[in-house]
Formats: sequence, C-alpha cells, structure tokens
Amino acid sequence: MSAKRIGIAVWIVAFAGCLIASLNLGIRTTFGLFQTDILRDLSITPGDFGLALAIQNLMWGVATPFAGAIADKFGSMRVLALGAMLYATGLYVMGTADGLMSFHLGAGFLIGIGMSGTGFGVVLGAVGRRVAVEHRSLALGIASAGGSFGQFYMAPVGQALMESQGWTGALVSLALICLISIPLGFLMSRQPLAADAKPVSERQTAGGPGDLTLGQALGEAYAHVGFILLTLGFFVCGFQVAFITVHFPKYLEILNIDLRIAALSLSLIGLCNIVGTFVCGALGGKFSKKWVLAWLYFLRSLCIIALLIAPKTELNILLFAGAMGLLWLGTVPLTSGLVAHMFGVRYLSMLFGITFLSHQVGSFLGVWLGGYLYETTGSYDLVWYGSIALGIAAAALHIPIDEKRPAAQAA
Repeated sequence: MSAKRIGIAVWIVAFAGCLIASLNLGIRTTFGLFQTDILRDLSITPGDFGLALAIQNLMWGVATPFAGAIADKFGSMRVLALGAMLYATGLYVMGTADGLMSFHLGAGFLIGIGMSGTGFGVVLGAVGRRVAVEHRSLALGIASAGGSFGQFYMAPVGQALMESQGWTGALVSLALICLISIPLGFLMSRQPLAADAKPVSERQTAGGPGDLTLGQALGEAYAHVGFILLTLGFFVCGFQVAFITVHFPKYLEILNIDLRIAALSLSLIGLCNIVGTFVCGALGGKFSKKWVLAWLYFLRSLCIIALLIAPKTELNILLFAGAMGLLWLGTVPLTSGLVAHMFGVRYLSMLFGITFLSHQVGSFLGVWLGGYLYETTGSYDLVWYGSIALGIAAAALHIPIDEKRPAAQAA
C-alpha cells in the first residue's frame, strides 16, 4: 500500500472515531436540558433523575471491559453497531417513559450499556488497531477530542430539538441521530489493520507482539505493576472531572457568581479540551507517555490550588476553566496509548475498558462525595483538598511505570 493511501486511511480512521465519540458523549450532555420538563411530566424527583444518570455511569463503566473483549475477539464493527442500537433504544425508552421504572430502564441501564459499545474503549481500540505505531498517539488524541467536540455542538442541537418538538420528540430524534455511528463504524472497519495488529503469520517484520489468548492478556496485565498504577491513576481522572462537571456551578453559586459564568466556564472547558486532548495525543507520540500523564495530573492540582487561593473574580474563574479544559481529557489518548505500547493493540479495547471502569468508579465517587460532603459540611472545601491530594498522588503513581512490554509479548 502506498504511503499516500496509508496517510488517508489514518485520517479516515481518526476522524470516524472522533465523530463516533462525539455522538457518544455529546448526546448524553443534553440530558440536563430536559430535566425540568421530565420531572414535571413524570412526577419524579431530582433525586430520581440523578439516580438514573448515576446508574448510567456505572453501567457504562461495568459493561466497557466486556464490550472491549467482544470487540477484540469478533471485531469492533459488530460492537459499535450493537452499542448504537442499544443507545438509540435507551433514548427512545427514555423519551417515551410513562413512569420511574421505564425512565430508569431507558436513561440508566440501556443508555449506559449502549455507551459502552460506542465509547472510548471500543472506539480507541478500533483506531489503535488501524493506525501505525508512529501515528497512533496522534490519532488517539484526535478520536478522544471527539468527546469534547460532541459536548460543544450537541447542546445547541438538543436545545433546538426540545424547543421545536418537546422533550419526548427531542429524545426520539436524538435516538435517530445516534444511529449515525453505525455507518461511521463501518467506514472505520473498512480500513486496513496496522502491522502490529495483524496475526503473526501475516506480519512481515519480526519482533512484533505474539498472539495471546484473552486469559493470557489479562494475566499479563494484572501481573504488570505499571498497568495497576495506570488504572489507579485513571480513577483520579474520573473523580476530578465528574466532581467539577456536576458541582462547579453550585460552587460558583455559593460564591455569588452569576450562573452565566458557570455555563460559560463549562463551555470553555469543553472548547479548550478539544485543543488539550489533541496536544496531549501529539505529545504522547514524541515523549514518554507516563511523564506527560504525571505532569498533567500535577498541573491539575496546581490549577485547583490557584483557584482556591486566588481572588474569586469572574476572570479568574474563566482562567481556571480554560486551564482545566486544556488538561481535561488529555488523559484518554495517553492512557490508551500507554496500554497499547505496553501490551500491543490485540486486546486494547478490553484492557483500556478495565482502566475505564476505574475511571467511572472515580466519577461516581466524585459526584456522590461532592454532594454528600456539601450537605454535611456546607462546603466543597474537603473535596477540593481531596482532589489536590489525589492529583499529586496520581502524578507520583505514574513515575515508576515501566513502559516496556512484558517479555512474553515482546518475544
């Protein structure tokens, strides 16, 4: 295959993955727009609504390793298609719900499981297997940036749909939009595999990782201290990101800062994250991924320290949002890229799915502890201090990671 053809394939794969990720994360960011109308029409409480989304996050995390394992064994296209259909079904059930049980079924279980099939675990695995190692980190960065891109463009789409069709019609329309992931997955699956993702018999160069069974891959991962440290670090990412996403507007309200600044801050995080994720992916291709991750977590802690000690002006709030946005999801291409570097891409979807489960557990605790500690202490200070400590701990956890592949794979 010509170099030009290979270059085109890289961009096709990266941008198809980017668009799938944008639909996956972008659609779910619109749910808050429908909350008031849903509570009124279904006669449910904000706690019921929040529980459904908490279930969604947990199901997304729990199902991701299994979706990844199936994608590794049978191909990403099948999992992407099934995930998109489950996601769309969940949106339809959520939009046509007539009570709490059907609402939890759609918004919680079905959407959560569907997101695992169209989320980072499966998408980044598909991208990683189709992009050569020298371009892989950049391609993973482009695909990961799709999550922020979706947050940026789907909110106005959701708002326009709700104004024109009501919340029920809007969710049904979003279900149809979700199905766009299927042809995008097919387009990505048509691109050739990278050399190190092919069976051993098809490789033309020696030294690639050997073909392992699923059990062997899991055994090597759990025996590799670096994989455990990486997984623990990703827990911190989930904790920090989810806490800020859910509780930052309330924190600013306590400070008597206009809620328009809160909305602008969240938008700024999403916008800056597009740049930050792309840059982190590029840096991961040039420098040691573990060191880029260590600096990223450390800089997050510095940003939070600056927020707490600086005067609480609107400008400083926006500066904090922009800085955190640059560091927001840069962990995703770096973490997935490091997994691919250490264990190859054969079981990338499953292994990254395991680290992502840790991320989602952190997300759940960040949201829950934020609310619990605010109710019991009247302040978010303890969670902010905890986020600082966790960021420093995550930076330290990444330093001893051995980025070399296990001997059995390198053979």
